[in-house]
Amino acid sequence: MQYVYIAFLSALLITFAVTPVVKRWALQLGIVDRPGDGRKIHKEPIPYLGGFAIYLGFCASVLYFLGLDDPQVAGILFGATGLMLLGVMDDKMGMLARYKLLGQIAVIGVVVMVFDVRIWWLTNPFNGMIYLNGWSIPLTIAWIVLVVNTMNLIDGLDGLAAGVSSIAAATLFLLAYRAGQVQVAVITAALIGSSLGFLRYNFNPARIFMGDSGSMLLGFVLAAVSVEGALKSVATIALIVPILALGLPFFDTFFAIIRRLRSGRPIYEADRNHLHHRLMDLGLSQRRVVVLLYAVSALLGVSAIIITSLDGYWPLLFLAAVILFIFMGARKVRLFSIKQEK
Repeated sequence: MQYVYIAFLSALLITFAVTPVVKRWALQLGIVDRPGDGRKIHKEPIPYLGGFAIYLGFCASVLYFLGLDDPQVAGILFGATGLMLLGVMDDKMGMLARYKLLGQIAVIGVVVMVFDVRIWWLTNPFNGMIYLNGWSIPLTIAWIVLVVNTMNLIDGLDGLAAGVSSIAAATLFLLAYRAGQVQVAVITAALIGSSLGFLRYNFNPARIFMGDSGSMLLGFVLAAVSVEGALKSVATIALIVPILALGLPFFDTFFAIIRRLRSGRPIYEADRNHLHHRLMDLGLSQRRVVVLLYAVSALLGVSAIIITSLDGYWPLLFLAAVILFIFMGARKVRLFSIKQEK
């Protein structure tokens, strides 16, 4: 599996090389993010389309090392293409949330039903396996849509989504490598490389944003490879592994839903109450917040790996301790309450 590392390096170098070109295209096409509401941190217009650069590096590497012979690989590349293009449309024109959601479901539905990228069964932590049968298609679509949108929501600070995605992909890569899942290892290695190649231009102060084209692409690939990899592991509580690997966007979204329900607001209403906003309000700089959240994401990834090494009831006990720690931290920064928007 030594070529896995070449897949990582090639994706990194391609994305690093094409990002400045994509940046010029975004400026020429007028696809830029303009500051205009209290949720945005930047003060000057920043070009979008960084997701297209990530896409080029990722797809080039996966195509070269895996090709299109396997339907699951073809499905992941199809879905990555469809969601990247949907994101470009949203970055350019600004789609209504319901139309964007319908577009996501349409693309992901094709991936699940045509290419058979789906959750067929889950590991029962107590005995055997749980076969999903007729629930396989709707639950897989719901899972991937959920991950796509949680990753979209966390893309609020320079370098945050790219770094967190790299850490989550690294967690899934280590699990796949250990289990001998070659395809998943190559895909996650390519995703890490393309994300880090882009991060060079996206870390604070960002010179280009990934936009929805990038956040939806990253969320989709992470969700799809978790279906093909960690969710099919027989050694652990299958669903918990990718949730912890993607713990930061998952829990931030979960707390946002609780917060909005408690305040009587629609759960889809955007606000400036996410974890990264709260930490900045405590006086931390944008760079320090991002590095701190990288560390939190890494700890959750390590927790996912530890759980796969435990037997009996220990995974449940360890998971309970992790969740307790997360809720204590959330209360500390008052993630359950709505603060006054400025």
